[in-house]
Amino acid sequence: MLKWVDTLDIAIELSEKYPGKDPQWINFVDLRSLVVNLEDFDDDPEKVNEKILESIQQNWIKEKD
Repeated sequence: MLKWVDTLDIAIELSEKYPGKDPQWINFVDLRSLVVNLEDFDDDPEKVNEKILESIQQNWIKEKD
């Protein structure tokens, strides 16, 4: 199960599930929603902050390259 601290694993999951999305242009509200809706995500949706979302976004951008 994925938790907010698993930013790299979350990014990999997002990259696989949404291959057509460009993470560089996703806002944090939408990113949070995509993460919370991942099948393997199991954490409190409210326990996230901007730093975590930024880390997920950066890892996702690296995964796309």
